[in-house]
Amino acid sequence: MLYAWDKRAAIKGNPRVAESTLLACSLLGGWPGGLLASQLVRHKTQKVSFRIKFALCVALNVILVTGILMMSR
Repeated sequence: MLYAWDKRAAIKGNPRVAESTLLACSLLGGWPGGLLASQLVRHKTQKVSFRIKFALCVALNVILVTGILMMSR
């Protein structure tokens, strides 16, 4: 939802959603939705610096979840 909101704001010239907010939501587990939404609404797909930060958030999230699951065994 945040990606679509930000894309619409960008088009209309309204206040934008901060990249830090998008990345924080991704880090907190919202990365699958962020990945899907970015492709569906074609938002933040060309900004390399954002894509790198997003990929790091995904990697960190996967590592943390994997570690938690391994510890619970």
